[in-house]
Amino acid sequence: MSFVALQESLRKELRKRIDAGELTGMELARRTGFTQAHVSNFLNRKRGLKLTALDRMLKAMGLSVYDLLNPLELVRFAAVPASTEAEYAEVPLVECGPAAASEVIVNEEVKELVKIRRTLLNRIRAELAALARKSWTRFVLIRVDAREGMSMWPRLNPGSVVLLDRHYTALRPYRKNDRNIYAVRKASGCTVRYVELSGSFLVLRAHNPDSPVEILPIPEGSSASDLLVGRVAQIAVET
Repeated sequence: MSFVALQESLRKELRKRIDAGELTGMELARRTGFTQAHVSNFLNRKRGLKLTALDRMLKAMGLSVYDLLNPLELVRFAAVPASTEAEYAEVPLVECGPAAASEVIVNEEVKELVKIRRTLLNRIRAELAALARKSWTRFVLIRVDAREGMSMWPRLNPGSVVLLDRHYTALRPYRKNDRNIYAVRKASGCTVRYVELSGSFLVLRAHNPDSPVEILPIPEGSSASDLLVGRVAQIAVET
């Protein structure tokens, strides 16, 4: 998508909100710090926006560039190809940071693309606790470091590559009488643990009894599912 097309997509989104009564030109000017004339000229195609002004308007409206792309355009930037007919899907291997925070995994965040059979991915059941996560790239892979691997040994080993389903954010057993393993947001990355909810805290338990139990507070205004990156759906590779 060109920069001009991106601006046109933003105009359409703003117009849609104004027509629906969700926004006014005055409110848009107040949020962005632009004059009403500046906003009016943009909405009426009398002027464009510089890159910094476009970024300012997106932030003011709580939008990202991905919100302005149609699905066909989005596929060009996403690491997972659109075709559903191929035998294999290429699932991105990423660091914990992008796995925890990036809605759409883009090529710059991908360390490697790993081929996984689509029949396997199609069998995995999702369970979203919040619909907002539905727009996220669903499957990602992360490599478990030595500390995490030893904490979850023998379920995981140091260097294991695990498949995360970021569309499973419910604290409900995937299989009866079996505990889910989750990747959980922690600082700027994530940790891999069994998870329990206790009041306004997540209790993170390791498989190795020698590893300590961790207590993670749920920030005010957030829910437990906001801290869950996704369920470990499969141990894809071990080294």
